[in-house]
Amino acid sequence: MNNSEDTISRSWLITQVKKHKSKLLFANIIAIFATLISVPIPLLMPLMVDEVLLDKPASGLEMMNHLLPSSLQTPTGYIALTLLLVIIMRSVSQALNILQGRQFTLVSKTITYQMRSKMIDKLGRISIRQYETKGSGGINAHLITDIETIDKFIGSTLSKFIISFLTVFGTAIVLLWLEWRLGLFILLVNPVVIYFSRKLGSRVKHLKKYENQSFERFQNRLVETLDGIYQLRAANKERIFLDELKVQANQVRIDADKYAWQSEAAGRVSFLLFLLGFELFRAVAMLMVLFSDLTIGQIFAVFGYLWFMLGPVQELLGIQFSWYSAKAALQRINDLLQLEEEKRPISKVNPFTEDQEVTVDIEDVTFSYTLENTVLNRLSLHIPAGKKVALVGASGGGKSTLIQLLIGVYQADSGCIRYNGETTDDISFDVIRNQIAVVLQQPILFNDTLRHNLTLGAEYDEMSLWRALEVAQMQDVIKQLSNGLDTQIGRNGVRLSGGQRQRLAIARMVLSNPKFVILDEATSALDTATESALHKALSEFLKDRTTLIVAHRLSAVKQADLIYVLEDGQVTQTGTHGELVEQQGLYQTLYGSVQSHA
Repeated sequence: MNNSEDTISRSWLITQVKKHKSKLLFANIIAIFATLISVPIPLLMPLMVDEVLLDKPASGLEMMNHLLPSSLQTPTGYIALTLLLVIIMRSVSQALNILQGRQFTLVSKTITYQMRSKMIDKLGRISIRQYETKGSGGINAHLITDIETIDKFIGSTLSKFIISFLTVFGTAIVLLWLEWRLGLFILLVNPVVIYFSRKLGSRVKHLKKYENQSFERFQNRLVETLDGIYQLRAANKERIFLDELKVQANQVRIDADKYAWQSEAAGRVSFLLFLLGFELFRAVAMLMVLFSDLTIGQIFAVFGYLWFMLGPVQELLGIQFSWYSAKAALQRINDLLQLEEEKRPISKVNPFTEDQEVTVDIEDVTFSYTLENTVLNRLSLHIPAGKKVALVGASGGGKSTLIQLLIGVYQADSGCIRYNGETTDDISFDVIRNQIAVVLQQPILFNDTLRHNLTLGAEYDEMSLWRALEVAQMQDVIKQLSNGLDTQIGRNGVRLSGGQRQRLAIARMVLSNPKFVILDEATSALDTATESALHKALSEFLKDRTTLIVAHRLSAVKQADLIYVLEDGQVTQTGTHGELVEQQGLYQTLYGSVQSHA
């Protein structure tokens, strides 16, 4: 389910820009004033050359005589005053440029924040399939690298473009005033240079795309390697994966190098074209001295303006490369914003009333990850209200997949799932997930405190926290920590043992007080004594609470009131432990020998 309104289109950007029109108007006014102050600076050169050094007094000296006392009306005094004026004008111009850039920065940071917010909202709607395909590294690149590229374009490149454009335009006006033929020459040469620069730039813009794709692949592999560094080190495979990471890094180097040197070369060639025009202009200007009434001072002013234009022209020539980078980044961001979204039914009913236990029915459900591999094949089973039901079977039988369907992470290809008789097509996943708690074999923990990992940001009183920890057999562990619940547990809870991580996840489940509990190998890392104490404490909490247990341990399975055996995505056996252990089949194969030694 995609919506074109999700993308960052030109109209969206215009709407965002309009929200900041006062800042942008202020920035443009500042740019005009900065240009008006800076552009006249080279005009002071003919004043010094013609009226002071060549001793041809005119209106310029007359004005300076009004500012200087008679004792300072000397060549030294005139030069000192001119130097002071230049320093003041350049300082004020730069201060205005900084203020103008600040306005654009405020706008760019706000717009990129809106873009990030839009992308983060999208992350909450993207289907799990897309996450699995895209990878966290690629998504991370969009949220950080691509957004920063656009931020730089709006906040820095555009602000400099306005100043540069006004400077070049103002310089051309002054040159037209000094000598219209020279001014016209400038107005004609610059568009030609910019045209050929765009031609050169268009030849290298696709290289930026390859560089970004290589960086995305590298970031994906880096995230995967760092996430699995413990297992890789334990298996002594760390060096293999780090070497593969180096290969990816080398590909980034190759693609980045291609873009860097070719874009640099294109920029240099563009500037060479401008310099050739500059040299031609300088030759024409010197000829104008011979064949027109241009003075030596005015020709100095003309040369001064040419150097004055070098920086702005470079900015104008370089903007195309920033534009190509920003355009490519925006396209990648929109690719993310157009990813397939999770199907989200609108809630027509709420089957989870406060005093009603939950009945779950899976009816003729078929599901496959790919067309070639059917995981669940017309599966049907019933989970009675308030009962404990166990799912057992060999790995790959579809147990974990069924859990994903129950909480709406995936949608069935056919068939339906009902909660208290209502199909999931009529219940929003928010409603379902508010009533279900899933405890996984490898629970997700964050690099934060025990308290945050327990509450996940929700508000609970201290008594509720410790009650949940007591049920999960974690209270003694936490009391021994110097910082208690405020102890940092590290990335993925690395400072906790496997069993402690599982018990923390169980405490989190208890705290949420769900109507339907799913335990997916939730106690597999516990020792026998701790598991026994935990089951005893949990039995009271789970009493009359619908519970689905996925486990291989007999101790967990025996708690169930009803057991389903799954093979190849279908139920092949149903019954209690005592019944199934006496039947020929997979259950007896899995647990018969264990039972005989129990």
